[in-house]
Amino acid sequence: MKNYLDLLKPLNLIYYEYDSRTNTFCIDNKHPTSYHSMELVSITNFLRSHKIKYAVDREKNVILNAENSLYSNFKRYCKSIYMNYKNKNKNIYILSDKKVKLAKNLPMIEIEPIEKKIDYAKYDALVFTSKNAILVINEMDQEWKKKPSYVIAPQTAKIVKKLNGRLVFTGKTNHGNSFAKELIEPLKGKKVLYLGALEVASNLVVLLNENGVYCDNEPIYKTVCKKYDSKIQLPENSIIIFSSPSTIKCFFENIDWQSSYKAVAIGETTAEKFPSDIVPYIADTTSLESCVSKALEVSILEDEK
Repeated sequence: MKNYLDLLKPLNLIYYEYDSRTNTFCIDNKHPTSYHSMELVSITNFLRSHKIKYAVDREKNVILNAENSLYSNFKRYCKSIYMNYKNKNKNIYILSDKKVKLAKNLPMIEIEPIEKKIDYAKYDALVFTSKNAILVINEMDQEWKKKPSYVIAPQTAKIVKKLNGRLVFTGKTNHGNSFAKELIEPLKGKKVLYLGALEVASNLVVLLNENGVYCDNEPIYKTVCKKYDSKIQLPENSIIIFSSPSTIKCFFENIDWQSSYKAVAIGETTAEKFPSDIVPYIADTTSLESCVSKALEVSILEDEK
């Protein structure tokens, strides 16, 4: 199978995400149609120009190498209903309160803002690697929206656009250190401000300063572990999705790891923070939807054993 994720990278998609399990570009339809309609046009034009077969389903997902007949569309629709029914009772857990289809929520962290008064006039741009940072700074003031925002991934970009910020750059690598390398050329010689958590897992700020980008670091929130009254017992063979290094720490404060559990990490930075005896699967992209897709892949592999 072709690597369609790499093939369509030049389109800089934000509202469509490739799911290798179903060979489909899935739409994030939680946003207004005006946000993603142009991306649909870009995808279909690109596929036609490369003579790649595709079909667009009733939800505006783009299925690759698919027949577009009435019968084929009906067959896909029936299969989708069957797969949703089959997978709805899987024990897949997201350690946050974000709702994602086919996953259960088990929040592990809470966000505490660190109040700051920021002088934006000193900076040419803002850098974000976390949607939490954007949500926190938006509660503190609205001045951040006047500065160009450089963000690590589409999920972060969506928040900037939703809040009417000035999105100018979205990273393609989804990893803090790799994102820093992407920023060197467009930000060389500029002074930028990184807004993030008190504890940062990557070396992004150091790498930028070592390569001619003058980057200050301003922590605007910290993560604290959610406290449950007693230890939580998850079912055997549960698949747990970890969306940050903090979720790993907080998980082990509330739950004892069982050998039947499987872990899915949202990215490389998170994957590196697991104990040596736990080897996580890594999602294809840094979104919880991609994590759930990976969890379903893992579930199928386990069922076949």
